[in-house]
Amino acid sequence: MQNQNMLVQLIPFVVIFAIFYLLIIMPARKKQKQHQSMISSLRGGERIITAGGIYGTVSRVMDDRFEIQVDGNTKLQITKSSIATVMEMGGDKNK
Repeated sequence: MQNQNMLVQLIPFVVIFAIFYLLIIMPARKKQKQHQSMISSLRGGERIITAGGIYGTVSRVMDDRFEIQVDGNTKLQITKSSIATVMEMGGDKNK
């Protein structure tokens, strides 16, 4: 009898966790996997936008960062996680 009461009391917590997992954790994991695949597929010459809003062209790919050319001779080194979007020639590729 007490075991059944305990199970009945645990059901709301299990349901709340399941809803939390479906609405928050799964979409976050999917978005993180898409971002990782986008970063791993970057090569030199592609136009990008950083998380800080800087537009540039990837000029060199290193193990832990990218070197981007933003204007003329101006080059910046940024971390791989700083890439927000890869652009196509005509506009946005990944929003």
